[in-house]
Amino acid sequence: MTPTEQSPGPHHHDDAELAEFGYRPELKRTLGNFHTFAAGISYISILTGTFQLFYFGYGSGGPAYWWSWPMVFAGQFMVALCFAELAARYPVAGSVYNWSKKIGNPHLGWLAGWMMLIASIVSISAVALAYQLTLPQISSAFQFVGDGTGKYDVATNAVVLAAVLILFTTLVNAFGVKLMATINTAGVFIELIATVVLIILFAVHITRGPQVVMETNHTGAGYSTGYLGAFLVASLASAYVMYGFDTAASLGEESLDPSRNAPRAIVRAIVASFLLGGLVLLLALMSVSSLKGDKLSTDGLQYVVLDVLGPTAGKAMLWCVLIAVTVCALAVHTAAIRLAFAMARDNNLPASSLMARVSPRFQTPVLPAVIIGVLALAILVVNIRQPQIFTVVTSIGIVMIYLAYLGVTAPMLVARLRGKWQPAGGDRFSLGRWGLPVNIVAVVWGAAMTVNLIWPRAAVYNASAPYHWYLRWGAVLFVAVISGGGFAYYWFVQRRRTGVLAEHRLEAAPAAPSAPLAAPAAD
Repeated sequence: MTPTEQSPGPHHHDDAELAEFGYRPELKRTLGNFHTFAAGISYISILTGTFQLFYFGYGSGGPAYWWSWPMVFAGQFMVALCFAELAARYPVAGSVYNWSKKIGNPHLGWLAGWMMLIASIVSISAVALAYQLTLPQISSAFQFVGDGTGKYDVATNAVVLAAVLILFTTLVNAFGVKLMATINTAGVFIELIATVVLIILFAVHITRGPQVVMETNHTGAGYSTGYLGAFLVASLASAYVMYGFDTAASLGEESLDPSRNAPRAIVRAIVASFLLGGLVLLLALMSVSSLKGDKLSTDGLQYVVLDVLGPTAGKAMLWCVLIAVTVCALAVHTAAIRLAFAMARDNNLPASSLMARVSPRFQTPVLPAVIIGVLALAILVVNIRQPQIFTVVTSIGIVMIYLAYLGVTAPMLVARLRGKWQPAGGDRFSLGRWGLPVNIVAVVWGAAMTVNLIWPRAAVYNASAPYHWYLRWGAVLFVAVISGGGFAYYWFVQRRRTGVLAEHRLEAAPAAPSAPLAAPAAD
């Protein structure tokens, strides 16, 4: 037995699903129910997303943009339910990649994993930049570059602060999942408590009624479709937040009883995020002293917190936001590592044997943690003098995540229609007769939101000067290159190499039955 291979123990039944993929267990199972829930909710991160994107939603659609929150939740909840059913059946690392491979085919799985991996690395950089939105408002001492008034002061300082955070997440992830889970769980606990406290404090400072969410601030004036056009743009502020719930399943090989814990964690993470985040947004609009002026569409929720709570309590709350941003970046980095490990184990990445190596000491893939951290740091450089380009890159990352999710829900729907989908048995999560309608809605929603995300509108991709066609069409062009290039690379090169590496293969795997969803052999 190799040093990283687990011997049979009280939880050896948790590894049964790995045998269907031909993998032997290597990662240490230490994560409990709350750990997996924390991983999912910290990726979504109520405080990170709402504080980072409120200004965009409000500026694009006025107070009525709030309705995009329940709209996005309804669509993403359908996706989460499909993922929960998959997590009960296949709780393995690199969830989206392995699910797409299993219910679709190796080519589709590679493409979904490829897009999700790139998007995850971009997301680490994007989340880390949120430090700039919060730290300088706590104290001007955190504005290390200039005084914040120079042309590139803010953008460059954002890169400095973000680099510190990415170095932190890289080190924590390199030292093992237990340390990551401990920090993440503590951070999520603080974030949840802070969110509830913030809701209460906003509630006791209400100055107007809930009818505020019917006001549009005339934001639809510049659109041929009226407010609908403005609302679709503003809805991206919610779409950029409510994803990443699959992280709970991606840690399945390090969790105890994952086929039961992961589905519950996925559902609870998105429901808790919807309820708490929705209340924060609603009560912020009801409690801010004035809806006039441009502070709400420039400084966002950070301004609301300081305006409503005052400098002392407001800054204390901003520190909690900072903790939320930290654990969010940590969770995104963690999920990206598991995805890279899962793909490398199938010989689907450069230097796969090294990328899939599990450290005997830390019992985690160390090299992917470092490489992903370095790539995320490299992406930050774009933001120093071209923040508009970084905005485009960030948006592209979200588009690719929605496409990767479609790479799971679409083949799952095909399997259902062909009568080949078999949910987990026993008392594990299953949608039952609701599976087909839920899956249909998930696919339609994913396709519609992908179109909305990628649509080349200046309001999203080139909102301020200088105006360039390549910024406006950046998402369309980049996603086309990434997806088309990835498709071609797999077909002409990678498909001849794909297969579980010998050192990760289950040596005594039983003869595989003719399961209807067994992945077809690589060409």
